[in-house]
Amino acid sequence: MSPRSPKRNTNNREQEFRSVFARFDADNDGKISALELRSYFGSIGEYMSHQEAQGVIDDLDTDGDGFIDFQDFMRLMKVNNEKDDVKAAFEMFEYEKGCGRISPKSLQKTLSRLGDSKTYDECLQMIKMFDTHGKGAVDFNEFQQMMTA
Repeated sequence: MSPRSPKRNTNNREQEFRSVFARFDADNDGKISALELRSYFGSIGEYMSHQEAQGVIDDLDTDGDGFIDFQDFMRLMKVNNEKDDVKAAFEMFEYEKGCGRISPKSLQKTLSRLGDSKTYDECLQMIKMFDTHGKGAVDFNEFQQMMTA
């Protein structure tokens, strides 16, 4: 199997996630409790109340046992990876790196580089469809909504 094989990369990635999961799972029972979650965040200098920790558990726990198991943890990691992908796509279209918006001009320029030439007016119409704040540009939240539409 070559080092670039998707199977190997998936296994390496899963091992990385297991290692991170183990940092939270202090008693090694295969589950993260609210107490373990609070303890971990406390160890890195972040305060988390029991209610906040339990809220996180409740949001992620799919089998209703009151804990985050590895499968729940993996679902969280998948969501975070998807958000990173959307963020990377947004940054590619940004008017200026780090400005937090996509203008009709930056959309036109990026589409042209990708081989999909559009007029300024076409790009303006595309922006208007998702510009819920009416500022003439699309911010990250609007872009995220556009990507899931």
